[in-house]
Amino acid sequence: MIPFEPDYRGAAVMPSPNHNERADGRAPDMILLHYTGMPTAESALSWLCRAESQVSSHYFVHEDGRVLQLVAESRRAWHAGKSFWAGQTDINSSSIGIEIANPGHPGGLPEFPDVQIEAVIELCRDCGQRWSIAPERVLAHSDVAPIRKVDPGERFPWGKLHSAGVGHWVEPAPIGSGRFFQRGDRGQPIEALQSMLSFYGYGTEISGEFCSKTEGDVAAFQRHFRPERVDGIADVSTIDTLHRLLSSLPRFA
Repeated sequence: MIPFEPDYRGAAVMPSPNHNERADGRAPDMILLHYTGMPTAESALSWLCRAESQVSSHYFVHEDGRVLQLVAESRRAWHAGKSFWAGQTDINSSSIGIEIANPGHPGGLPEFPDVQIEAVIELCRDCGQRWSIAPERVLAHSDVAPIRKVDPGERFPWGKLHSAGVGHWVEPAPIGSGRFFQRGDRGQPIEALQSMLSFYGYGTEISGEFCSKTEGDVAAFQRHFRPERVDGIADVSTIDTLHRLLSSLPRFA
């Protein structure tokens, strides 16, 4: 494999063969965060760099904060799979993929070390500044592929990233009592909920029926923005948090 100069000066290069051209000459306007979900960082890194895996990412962040670049940012890495966000389906062509070494849910979802998160923050800030990526376009794999993917998981510290200038966030509304919506419910309130999720970027169909897809989208939203309880039930806390996130977006403010 032909080596390349790292786009991020804090990275060492370890080339993966798994990449191609970005469609239609697109520049990245999104950062997508993943956990590796494998027992060790070494096994995950090996898999991302093997041609037969047909997967890759632009960056890999070790638990100790070391950053490797596997694919040049100008190229389309293969990390998102079947996905959707804000009308786009080829997320690989419009994103920078960052794999964060963590065993994930299969390994009990351990905490992310502080030094690793600090490295992720610096990498995201650098990529975001160089490509003028909007805060609300720093997303989880689970956001663009609900139900199918759950990484980087509900223990990922999105609030800490936001405090350092990375990503979009509001303090989640406290969980309490009150009206809630769940699978099987129908009517105008469900349509309104689906509209809000769709406006934010999720691929939620506006049908007025709280179906399994809506449940999965609600759970993905909770996993990122209201992680205290991830159950796919749209309670007052979930809806209030979603409303305040929408209200703080430039296009809705």
